[in-house]
Amino acid sequence: MDDLIKGLVDVALGGGGRDRDGREEEEQSGDVRSRSSWAEVVSGDQDQDDRERRRHSQHNQWSKKEESEDAGSRASRRPQKAVQEGYDTHEGGKPLDYNQNNWEREENREENNDGWETVGRKPPRRAHKVQKDQWHGYKRPPSEQQYSDEVQIDGSFEPSEEELADLSQACNRLWELDLNRLVPGKDYEIDCGEGKKVYQMEDMAQGSLFSWLSEDIFRRPTFARFCSLLDNYNPNAGHKEVVTSEEKQEQAAFIEEISRTAPIIYLHKYLSSKGIVSGSYQDFKRTMTNIWFNLYGRGGTSGSSSAFEHVFVGEIKQYGEQEVSGFHNWLQFYLEEAKGNVDYQGYIFPRRRGQILDSETQLLTIQFEWNGILKSVSSTLVGVSPEFEIALYTLCFFVGGEDNHIQLGPYSVNIKCYRFGDRIGSVFPIAES
Repeated sequence: MDDLIKGLVDVALGGGGRDRDGREEEEQSGDVRSRSSWAEVVSGDQDQDDRERRRHSQHNQWSKKEESEDAGSRASRRPQKAVQEGYDTHEGGKPLDYNQNNWEREENREENNDGWETVGRKPPRRAHKVQKDQWHGYKRPPSEQQYSDEVQIDGSFEPSEEELADLSQACNRLWELDLNRLVPGKDYEIDCGEGKKVYQMEDMAQGSLFSWLSEDIFRRPTFARFCSLLDNYNPNAGHKEVVTSEEKQEQAAFIEEISRTAPIIYLHKYLSSKGIVSGSYQDFKRTMTNIWFNLYGRGGTSGSSSAFEHVFVGEIKQYGEQEVSGFHNWLQFYLEEAKGNVDYQGYIFPRRRGQILDSETQLLTIQFEWNGILKSVSSTLVGVSPEFEIALYTLCFFVGGEDNHIQLGPYSVNIKCYRFGDRIGSVFPIAES
């Protein structure tokens, strides 16, 4: 009886609590020790790393194959956060945004918990504002729309003999002509989080990739017109797309807008100098529209995909194991992350030992989930303008091959370009060491 009374007194005075707190503190310190920084990883024991590579060689082989074959990733091998069996659609084929509603309901459930905090839960995403006021006007006939003034055409847009002979120099020239490219820290900020190897399934990011993006960006004409196109598609691969007359006008207006920028003017001069496209700028714009927006079959269904949808919007393969295919554009990533459809999982360690990624980096290889489906590796150029990406990928399609080893400012890049007959099947950047 004395022992029983003593035990009850001890609990009342908090003795049991000290035991629990001690265990929690020990677990927390263990958790902190288990989180290796990038510097600790690259300076670790080489033999241990060799053993780890041998142990996971099958994972690496699979991942490399995925990157080389369009960088599509299989469905998550771990429990998925928001698996979606399929997309319901509005009339016209646009997906209903159920994922955002599910995410918001989940957030509300987690917040309504009488003060208890869910362990391991990511902090709530910051609100992102997107200026869409002018987007409705983009559906009008192109002749009824207002465009930016065309950049002053002078000798600076003429490709040099060296550039005509060397694709890398031409691509680097496009980088220099990207006057619309954003400045990290001034126009946006990213938080890369912790790095990982491609076969690792753990979520290494404590929050979103994008900390913030200036609202003014969506007032820039080419950015705004590009973003207005992103919701014109159903992401289910094999779903036959329905393109309305208004959406066709959006496409034509986007091509007209970017055709007034330096990268596209240079692209035309370069390709016409080689006799690849017509010297007529109007014919060239029609060629650009056909290359990027004409539909073709993918996944066994005719008219279900296009270069624009695959490369910039992304697709989800529904046959066999679900896979995320394409999705190599940073603006699409930002918008989907803002809606709660994308969950950033961390960046993939660079191939070069000792290379550290930070908020200034504009070429990222990352891992993320889109609508609950894991994309284990995806590369993207961050902060570049839509006209630059269109010009870069079009140039590599017409002039280059499957592998295009080029220099973009400070970055050594391989632009992988896969053809789908006479169309662009997929194209994306890969960081090189």
